[in-house]
Amino acid sequence: MEQAKPLSWRAVTELSALSAVPPGARDAVLKFYFGPMDCGKSTLALQMNYNHRRQGRRGLVLTKHDRSGGPKVTSRIGLGLEAIEVEDSLDLVGLVAGHDRIDYLICDEACFYTVEQIEQLADLVDSYGVDVYAFGLASDFRSVMFPAAQRLFELADEVCRLQVEVLCWCGRPGRLNARVVGGAMARTGEQVVIGDTDDAPVRYQVLCRRHHRAGQLGEGEGAEASGMRSAV
Repeated sequence: MEQAKPLSWRAVTELSALSAVPPGARDAVLKFYFGPMDCGKSTLALQMNYNHRRQGRRGLVLTKHDRSGGPKVTSRIGLGLEAIEVEDSLDLVGLVAGHDRIDYLICDEACFYTVEQIEQLADLVDSYGVDVYAFGLASDFRSVMFPAAQRLFELADEVCRLQVEVLCWCGRPGRLNARVVGGAMARTGEQVVIGDTDDAPVRYQVLCRRHHRAGQLGEGEGAEASGMRSAV
């Protein structure tokens, strides 16, 4: 019986960053990892980048509106890495084209990208074989989905809710991010206002659905918190 012949395509080193996917190559993937604040999205993004680089793969790390205020991916457990800041005008296909070879992208805070940039990520996966791992929130402080997150839900090959448990103050699973201004939960305002979970004038707090809808932040926090114990 005649032996099977090896696949005949050019070596990876001969491909530009945006060469067409060689015949027989594995399909690239677009994965979206989502969850509320404090669930470990940025930590996982950094770990995934480390794992891919360790295997000799070449990638780029992108972010937008990181809590550090700079072009970095930072996690609340102290890990961090320099990253490319994704401005609204940045063409992600053009960004990848400017490199000799890119195997994957780590896209932190992808919920803040433009919808057009999410389409570009899908193009990189489908047409050029670049793996894309996106991380971000699903919804804003009003529990309304970010447009970019919605498009990721629609286009991603895999959508994964992160399993690191985040709790509301009442002990139920935390699902939604509340914006707290002056000690009270905000219901209106700009969709994107940068803050963190500390005691800054504008901060965010993870709540269960019940207490997000009721506007209850926990004992002693804000005028809306009064009487909440009887509502638990």
